[in-house]
Amino acid sequence: MSMALALALAAGGLGLSAATAQAAPAAPVQGPPFPYADCLKATADKGESPKQGKWHCDQLVKKGWVKPPRR
Repeated sequence: MSMALALALAAGGLGLSAATAQAAPAAPVQGPPFPYADCLKATADKGESPKQGKWHCDQLVKKGWVKPPRR
């Protein structure tokens, strides 16, 4: 009897979790590719030199994580 009660409680808890997850609105996710200017700002905030930051952002452009700079 206790096993049946435990299974019923577990199933009810999983159902409640699924219902809660479906009811929550999906938040917009900012994903790649990020703007080049934001990359340069982030590298400067981390303490990289401008030359190192440009190199780092150029590597991320090659990987598709950052949009190429406008020229």
